[in-house]
Amino acid sequence: MKVVSIVGMAGSGKSEVAKIFENNGFAKVRFGDITDREIAERGLELNEKNERHVRQQLRKEHGMSAYAKLSLSKIDHLLKSADVVVDGLYSWEEYTLLKSRYGDHFAVVAVWASPQTRYQRLRKRLVRPLTAEEAVSRDIAEIEDINKGGPIAMSDFIIINESSLEALERETKGVLAALK
Repeated sequence: MKVVSIVGMAGSGKSEVAKIFENNGFAKVRFGDITDREIAERGLELNEKNERHVRQQLRKEHGMSAYAKLSLSKIDHLLKSADVVVDGLYSWEEYTLLKSRYGDHFAVVAVWASPQTRYQRLRKRLVRPLTAEEAVSRDIAEIEDINKGGPIAMSDFIIINESSLEALERETKGVLAALK
């Protein structure tokens, strides 16, 4: 069984790639669900400010590998019956934790889109839309504070997502074929 983590900046298409993996038999774990659950439990509004605050608090409490640590039992449980795709690998520390735990059964797929393309997508997103200013701020925080560049640099596969959903699906199916 394999664990495949999807990494990329906000708006790159990570969730779309994860959906394609899921439609091809993978069980999905979305790290962002931890943030969403925590926000709901605290009775907060779902927005960039509250999401960032909760993410920072969880990392302060559990370390920079927080999301991977908090998802290990779910990943292990799902691995008993299916390959697993992780939607939203964030930090270098999460990468190293998952790599050390799953070894050769762990792969990373980076999804890349230009800032201009991502910011347009994020502005139009129905759930959790971001203004251009919020998107730039999030990019800077993810690069400088969360160490997101490392997992992107160490990815086993890179999908360029600058055009259509059909092209993204073709590229993703190529990765799926290579993983078999």
